[in-house]
Amino acid sequence: MSIFDFLSGQFIDVIHWTEDSRDTMVWRFERHGHEIKYGAKLTVREGQAAVFVHEGQLADVFTPGLYMLETNNMPIMTTLQHWDHGFQSPFKSEVYFINTTRFTDRKWGTKNPIMLRDPEFGPIRLRAFGTYTIKVADPALFLREIVGTDGEFTADEITFQIRNIIVQEVSRALASSGLPALDMAANTKDLGDLVAKAIDGAVTQYGLNIPELYIENISLPPAVEKALDDRTSRGIAGNLDDHMKWKAAEAMAQPGSAAGQAMGMGMGAGLGMQMGNMMQAGPWGQRPAAPAALAPPPPPPPVEHVWHIAAGGQTTGPFSKARMGRMVTEGQLTRDSMVWTQGQDGWKRAEDTELAQLFTVMPPPPPGA
Repeated sequence: MSIFDFLSGQFIDVIHWTEDSRDTMVWRFERHGHEIKYGAKLTVREGQAAVFVHEGQLADVFTPGLYMLETNNMPIMTTLQHWDHGFQSPFKSEVYFINTTRFTDRKWGTKNPIMLRDPEFGPIRLRAFGTYTIKVADPALFLREIVGTDGEFTADEITFQIRNIIVQEVSRALASSGLPALDMAANTKDLGDLVAKAIDGAVTQYGLNIPELYIENISLPPAVEKALDDRTSRGIAGNLDDHMKWKAAEAMAQPGSAAGQAMGMGMGAGLGMQMGNMMQAGPWGQRPAAPAALAPPPPPPPVEHVWHIAAGGQTTGPFSKARMGRMVTEGQLTRDSMVWTQGQDGWKRAEDTELAQLFTVMPPPPPGA
């Protein structure tokens, strides 16, 4: 080192740290030989703390403010340096600035699924992930337990350890909560508060705290999620028999579709078999008895029409006849409602179609009337 650098180190009496990285938690103030002049000015900004280490021993801790390094505000250093006897020469100490602001958007997540017993599904596996915020609560303890002599300590260096603590407590909280998997999404805040409280004791030993912890998602394995989707689809479809009838009628209403063509071919085959049987009959309309194994199949069930409704210049549908009956009961369909179905010549009043029978069904008088 040149003589100029040595002299600069001797005469510079301002100690401060301007944070230029949002990820640095601890930064050591560098000075030639670690020599600091008695009476030097120390500037500690908001969101910082300054810790003095003298000859390997943790000395004074300064909170935000401007300090003149003298005996009146350095009690521990005064004892170590014997300044109470008037000794005021430069002293050798290391100064560590601690960032006490919150480090946000820290990620956590379970590497492996969490095994637990669900009250509805039985044994299942869950995954969870989210974010948390970390903050230095005790600068001296954090320096002693975690940082040591590291001249520049970043949040990433402690993230792995904190993440392991969080995942351990999340696994325990989910397994002991007793909540069904389908209800956990509605209770992520309560679960997050429970986990934050559980890990508070562990991180406090490092001089840290977790002001915020969020559980963003709790997910099931893909196969289980697909089974749930299928179950939901069945629930939305309602009565499977009515649903299949409606789908068949909808396919017939679209002759160009593949389903409509397939059903048309099926009906054509049925008619062809009936005509063949008629041709095999005798001149007097008598048909020879056929073996039981060659008996003709039963005729296909009649195709139910699907209906459309016009109201206010717009059309809705298609609706099955059963659905139209429910709409009559609910008051959504009247005798004057304009309806149309496949093969009908234009729109007609519901009363002028086969739907008229829906309006004539009246219940008997109640008992005791």
